[in-house]
Amino acid sequence: MVDLYNVGTYNADTRFKVDYLNELERMLEKVIPHAMLKAKPNLVSRIRTFKRDWAIIYDILSGKDNSDFG
Repeated sequence: MVDLYNVGTYNADTRFKVDYLNELERMLEKVIPHAMLKAKPNLVSRIRTFKRDWAIIYDILSGKDNSDFG
């Protein structure tokens, strides 16, 4: 996803543009041939998990009630 963001074609101000999952699928096919990863449900599920885990880490490190953890 970092490579996709750095290309600049699919990134917008706050989110990726509409067709970024298909491009991500093509990029993964080049790196991992015959993996047969599809944008939906494989990549969408991974992105959702990443967002959930990142939100937990963000809350621990910079949340209001973090008990001076850090």
